[in-house]
Amino acid sequence: MRPVLPARDVAAERLELLDWKRRIFDLYRGVRADDDPARAWRTWRAVRDDLIANHPQSPVDEPRRGHVSPSYFEYDPAARVHAEVVPLKLEHAALPMSRDDGTQFSRFGNAVFELYGTELALGLYWLDAYGGGVFLSFTDETSGELSYGAGRYLLDTVKGADLGTVDGKLVLDFNFAFNPSCAYDPKWACPLAPPENRLPVAVSSGERRPDLL
Repeated sequence: MRPVLPARDVAAERLELLDWKRRIFDLYRGVRADDDPARAWRTWRAVRDDLIANHPQSPVDEPRRGHVSPSYFEYDPAARVHAEVVPLKLEHAALPMSRDDGTQFSRFGNAVFELYGTELALGLYWLDAYGGGVFLSFTDETSGELSYGAGRYLLDTVKGADLGTVDGKLVLDFNFAFNPSCAYDPKWACPLAPPENRLPVAVSSGERRPDLL
């Protein structure tokens, strides 16, 4: 007979994760509904800071909470763009992982946009799991120094990180770029930015490397 206590622990953990996801979905729903992107960003920061500092499913384990915190670049209105989606033939993509957990993706298109006067493109990926989701990660000229070296996320819709569309174009707001969980603790298995998503510009917006307090 399986012991009762571990089952309770597993159930509690799953419910905590469900609560985390609800909060992230609610947060991005509010971001999309707010007609003031700067105000939405301030709300996003405040909610993320609270979740990382206090939620049981924080990527920072409990003994280190209060010693590690998010850090952000200043808000930059020029870092918000609308990207044209250029379809590609669907093909399996082997995204780099912080550690292998069997996660599979397919590349289905490119997001093409202009940022700081330069036309750029980022590969768009689909999570090949039940329900699926759009995934978009990138590195840039700040990676490894001012921002997390393995890349930041812009979209991770299976977990609620979705900035929506405008006139059929994807909203890419680099002020909302955030670190994967493995930036806080290497125990997490995270898909990382593929080489083709290295931007040849410095994106000094969004989340920086975590502060070690």
